[in-house]
Amino acid sequence: MNNNSKLLKFEGHNYLRQRLILATLSGRPVRIDKIRSDDHDPGIREFESNFLKLLEKVTNGSTIEISYTGTSVLYKPGSINGGRLEHDCGTERSISYYLEPMVALAPFSKKPFALTLRGITTDAVDNSVDIIRTVLLPQLKWYGIEELLELKITKRGAPPLGGGEVVFNCCNVRQLKPVQFTDEGRIKRVRGIAYCTRVSPQTANRMVESARSLLNRYIPDIYIYTDVYKGAESGKSPGFALSLVAESTTGALLSAEKAAEPGQTAEDVGLQSAKLLLREISKGGCVDTASQWLNLLFMVLSPEDVGKVRLGQLSPFTIQYLRDLKSFFGVAYKIKQDGETMILTCVGIGYVNHNKKTS
Repeated sequence: MNNNSKLLKFEGHNYLRQRLILATLSGRPVRIDKIRSDDHDPGIREFESNFLKLLEKVTNGSTIEISYTGTSVLYKPGSINGGRLEHDCGTERSISYYLEPMVALAPFSKKPFALTLRGITTDAVDNSVDIIRTVLLPQLKWYGIEELLELKITKRGAPPLGGGEVVFNCCNVRQLKPVQFTDEGRIKRVRGIAYCTRVSPQTANRMVESARSLLNRYIPDIYIYTDVYKGAESGKSPGFALSLVAESTTGALLSAEKAAEPGQTAEDVGLQSAKLLLREISKGGCVDTASQWLNLLFMVLSPEDVGKVRLGQLSPFTIQYLRDLKSFFGVAYKIKQDGETMILTCVGIGYVNHNKKTS
C-alpha cells in the first residue's frame, strides 16, 4: 500500500474545505468525524454539503460518503477535471467560500477552468470576490499561472438574498515555478473598490470619502473605484462594501475590506476598512493574512527547490494549515523570526499535473 492511499483522519467541522482540497491535490482519502457531534443540530451544514457537490462536479471519479447523522464524511478524491461548469452557491455563505478552494485546484486540472458561480458576492464572513480578483489571482502569476486568468463579476449580490454571479477562468499548468519573495518593499499606493447595490449611488462616494480621510495622512497615491450596480445586475438585496489593497514597491499586495452589516453607515464601513488596511500594513510581510494559505500551499507543490516567503503575523487558520500541509504532503516549513516579520522556507515536492500534456 503506497503512502498516498493511506487514509487520513480528522475531527470537527473547522478546516473542512482545506482538508478536502489537500486530499484532492495529494490524492489521499480523508475521513472527518465528529462534525458538530455535540451540537443541538449535529452534522454538516447545507453550505458544506453544497461545497461537496461542487467538488464532485470539478473532479472525476471522486467518492463522497456522508454518514446517516451527517457527522462523518469520507472522501476519496478522483482526478481534477475542470472544464466549463456552473454552480449555485446558495445564500448561506458567499461565493468566495466556494471559489477560494477552486483557485487552488484550477492550475492542476485536466481542462482549463471556466466556472460560473451564483450567490452572494460580498458578505461580512468570507473574503469578497473583489479581494480574490485583485489580490489572490495576481499572486498566481508569481508561480507561472498567467494565461486566461480572470475573474469577472457579472452581477453583484448582497446578503441575504444574493443574486450575484461571477465567472472564473484559469489555465492549467504542468508545473509551478518556485518562488522566493522576501523583500516586502515600501507601500507606494492604495487601490480599492467601493461597491453598492440597491442603495443610493452616493453611498459609494461616502465610503470613499471616509476611507480617504484616514488613509490620506499615510499615503497620497490613493484611487478607489466606485462600482454602482443598477437593475438586473444589482442582485436581490441592498448592500455596500469597500475593499482596499495596498501595493508595495516590490509587488506585495496587502488587503482589507468591510461589508456593511445591519445598522452601519457608509462612513462606518469606509473608516473600518481603512483601519483594517493600516493594521494589515503594520503586520508587514510580502503576503497578506487572507492569502497566506495559497502561497504556503503552492510553495509545497513547487519544483524541488527552496521556496521562501516573508509573512507578517500568522493567523490561527494559517498555523493549522501548516500542520495539515505536513499531514498530507509530509513537508514541514522552517520558520525564522526576522524582526517584526518571519521568513518561512520549505523545499517543494515537485508536484506535476499529469493531466496536462507537455507542449
